[in-house]
Parts: sequence; structure tokens; C-alpha cells
Amino acid sequence: MEQKVSEILENILSMLSLEGSFEVEEKNDGVFVSIDASEPGRLIGRDGQTLQALQFIINQIILKHTEDPKRVILDVSGWRQGKEEELAHKTKQWAEQVIEEGKPLELEPMPAWQRRVVHITIEEMKDVESESVGEGLDRHLVISPVNVFPKN
Repeated sequence: MEQKVSEILENILSMLSLEGSFEVEEKNDGVFVSIDASEPGRLIGRDGQTLQALQFIINQIILKHTEDPKRVILDVSGWRQGKEEELAHKTKQWAEQVIEEGKPLELEPMPAWQRRVVHITIEEMKDVESESVGEGLDRHLVISPVNVFPKN
């Protein structure tokens, strides 16, 4: 699988006339690709939209051409990792706010990968829980205090 992902990335970088290197690491929960490109902004795009589109395309190719496909996650020049860390920090602040105020907090719509980061961060905490609501571009998260009283 690492070989197939490498081939796809080499072709894409070549088609975009971008110079760069990348490391592909296959783990149990997916294939992680770290890309260092001469012009990282061209691969990342506004708010990571190009990066997400590229990741989607690669995952679709892998799905069709691999017997045991795993999810491919791309990071360009550490951009994604930085965003995940920043979002996890914000999530902890939101959780503290929810605990202090004792009422749910509705977040702005965000891409699926960001919602996933929030869910994972909230799972590690007690006293709060998260839920995705809405559909399509309006899909967003609600962070709520954990109900300490059992439901009847």
C-alpha cells in the first residue's frame, strides 16, 4: 500500500510541477504521508481545502486499486499537525466554558477531519460530551455537559 500511495503522490507532484519529498508510513489505523514541497501553499490551499481535496482523491484511487485499503492522511510541511494541536487546545477551552456555564456550546460548521479532532479530544475528558448535528456544509458539533442525573 505504501508503494501505491508513493506512486500516486509522485505523479500528482509531477503534474503540478512541484518539487518536494515525502515519507509514507503505514500504521494499523491508516497510511500517514508527510510531504515537504517547494511551495506548500499550493498543496494546502485556503484553510486546507486543497489538501483535503487531494487526500480525498488519493483515498478514492486507493479504494479502487487496493484489496485491503486503509485511510490515507496527508500533512504538508506540518500544517495539518499544527492545526490539529491548535484545535485540540481550543476544544479544551470550549469544554471548560461548557463546564463553567453548565450549558451546551454550539460550534461553527467545520470539515469532518476537524470534527474528528474535537470528538477525540472530548472523549479524553470527563464532564463533557460532543455530538455532530446537521447535514452537509451545515454539519457542526455541540459540546454539552455530561448529564450527572440518570434519565428515567
